[in-house]
Amino acid sequence: MLKRLLIANRGEIAIRIARSAAELGIASVAVFSEDDADSLHTRKADEAHPLRGSGPAAYLDIAQIVGVARETGCDAIHPGYGFLSEGAEFGRECAAARVTFVGPSPETLAAFGNKARARAIAEECDVPVLPGTDAIDVDEAQQFLKAHGAIMLKAVAGGGGRGMRLVESEADLESAFARCASEAKSALRNHALYAEAYLPRAQHVEVQIVGDGSGKVSHLWDRDCSIQRQRQKLVEIAPAVTIPDFLRTQLLEAAVRIASLVRYRNLGTIEFLVDVEKQRFAFIEANPRLQVEHTVTEEVLGLDLVRLQLEIAGGASLPELHLTQAEVPMPRGVALEARVNLETMQTDGSARPAGGTIEIYEPPSGRGIRIDGFGYAGYRTSARFDPLLAKVIVHSPTSRLADAVSKAYRALSEFRIV
Repeated sequence: MLKRLLIANRGEIAIRIARSAAELGIASVAVFSEDDADSLHTRKADEAHPLRGSGPAAYLDIAQIVGVARETGCDAIHPGYGFLSEGAEFGRECAAARVTFVGPSPETLAAFGNKARARAIAEECDVPVLPGTDAIDVDEAQQFLKAHGAIMLKAVAGGGGRGMRLVESEADLESAFARCASEAKSALRNHALYAEAYLPRAQHVEVQIVGDGSGKVSHLWDRDCSIQRQRQKLVEIAPAVTIPDFLRTQLLEAAVRIASLVRYRNLGTIEFLVDVEKQRFAFIEANPRLQVEHTVTEEVLGLDLVRLQLEIAGGASLPELHLTQAEVPMPRGVALEARVNLETMQTDGSARPAGGTIEIYEPPSGRGIRIDGFGYAGYRTSARFDPLLAKVIVHSPTSRLADAVSKAYRALSEFRIV
């Protein structure tokens, strides 16, 4: 069992991790940048230590974060999501410092962190993929666009919808390519792009998987993440209620095959586009980390996924955790998560991160309602960080999506933020 955990993140996910660690008797150590000292996560961990620098750059400083872990006697680091969570280099530096990385092996991070390489793994497992490329330049993208009519440009190291654009005409390609590359370099420190054929009217469905590194992998069912804006998720639902059972079975089996091939350790997500009308699906990427929307899976299965991460990192196997596939519980009812973002809407319909002092923060409550957030009255937010302030998660014991939607509407209407 792990003894002392450094949380290499901030905000609501850092609080979420600290709570699961506390319930396992693991001491938690938070870190914070110079402009993030008042964030609520610094008060929810057992200790909080400053990082040199401000903004996201401080949380991306591998040497500094590993150094704090060693100075504070931590035997493990949990990266949360975003920042360093998918970094193979970070995983290797943790191993070199003899600090357990709560996540997959550096080899798996390297394989899945490169989206084009992840496609090749899926193909090796006989899982359908969309027509696509390896890393390309703008001229190669133009040839691919001519062949397919509409394409998605994507960052090779992408995640969270960053570095992604739909291109439907050659006139828009050059500017879209430049914007994607710039965004990818800024957010992901890698400007390389690849392209995939565009599949219109598809649903975005992901499968939660868990492995112990021995080759044993189980799925923890599926989620629908189709409700997005600017290629970023806003509402997530578990399970994916509109997917027919035969397609669901194929998705679950495909996800387990992919994860088993790389002897996956810890939690991860295998993501697909699903065309229900034509009864087909295609692999798009694998996320070797905890997802923002892990909460809806927790609600329908009655599991603590962060606790599972910590237990597996501490050496537990799937049989010891009673998570062989036959032991994974069936989903109970429907859960829905709605993200509450600090943003200002622009005249063109886009959203920009916003900041300010929160004067009133009154989250909703009631049966089947959970709030994961880090807001409080008097907290001054920063537009330098991701705009996510809170997640409203609701669970309906019935299998009717309408019941979960009704509960989410009530909860969101009750949530007061000034």
